[in-house]
Amino acid sequence: MKTKQLITFLLILCTLGLKAQISFPADGNKKASVSEFIGITEVKIKYSRPGVKGREGKIWGKLVHYGFADLGYGTSKAAPWRAGANENTTIEFSTDVLIEDQPLEKGKYGFFIAMGPEKATLVFSKFNTAWGSFYYKEKDDALRVEVPVEKLDESVEWLKYEFNDQTKNSAEVSLQWEKVKVPFTVSVDLHKIQVETFRREVDSGIFYRYWQNLHMAANYCLVNNINLEEALSWADRSINSYFGESNFKTLSTYAGLLGKLDRQKEADSIMQKALPMGTAQDLFSYGIGLNKMEQHEEALKISKSNYDQNPEDVYAHLGMVSGHYHIGDKKKALKFCESAKEKTTNQMFLSYIEGLIKDINEGNEIFK
Repeated sequence: MKTKQLITFLLILCTLGLKAQISFPADGNKKASVSEFIGITEVKIKYSRPGVKGREGKIWGKLVHYGFADLGYGTSKAAPWRAGANENTTIEFSTDVLIEDQPLEKGKYGFFIAMGPEKATLVFSKFNTAWGSFYYKEKDDALRVEVPVEKLDESVEWLKYEFNDQTKNSAEVSLQWEKVKVPFTVSVDLHKIQVETFRREVDSGIFYRYWQNLHMAANYCLVNNINLEEALSWADRSINSYFGESNFKTLSTYAGLLGKLDRQKEADSIMQKALPMGTAQDLFSYGIGLNKMEQHEEALKISKSNYDQNPEDVYAHLGMVSGHYHIGDKKKALKFCESAKEKTTNQMFLSYIEGLIKDINEGNEIFK
């Protein structure tokens, strides 16, 4: 009898142990994650989403305490809010970033907020595996930043994080719940990060075997006027290494870098060799690059040459759109939009040109 009882007890223990390993949906608070890229930097937030559940007006300063408080559990006597529910919210950056212009190293952080009615203190903690903020320690802080608290017109039932107002090197990240929004800006030094990435990859198989990658790295530096000496070495390798190729793209980029480095005579010589190699699309892209570098007169000159050589090619007409628009002649830019439409039956091209016409009329940037 005792043996049967022992076996039954052991079976119950085994069953309980198995149940603990089975995944079940979250009870009440929804688990969520959201991520986006700022430039080449990934920002990833993992959190649990509590609901308002009829508690409007009873969330802030009540359910969510203000400031740092003793929660009556755990070791922390001055704990912020966990910025969500259940496990503490985490935020992860794949590169170094700036939070409200304050530097923060790449990595994964526990994310807490000390809420207030008008302002909130964001806390990025090096301890990212906690349950809530019950064991929060100030000594683990990597960064604290104060931001304003904003009011929303409509209530958000389930707490959420969103990315808004994105630019090439920044985005607004915000927590939203009930009628409160806590926004903060994450920004990156895009050029610095991009060049560092090129350096890590430039001798890898990705770059070594394909002239296109070396060319793109060199051309990025040319267009953005950064890291010119090193970029010249990458441009040289895109032409003269084992997998290099002498073509319009590689030669024109090499020439552009030489010009930036006050070696104009060499640059002119190489461009004389490059120009006959260029297709209508090559010359169009080259003109766009010149406009990005604000060399608008030279860009228009290239566009006119392309148009004279390739009058039936849609890219030649689009080059004239860009060339005239960037010297302030919107009337001619619109004229060449119409002539470009006559040179293609491709619906994607036609839709794109309609978008150009709209942007020109509204004074927006074109060929970004």
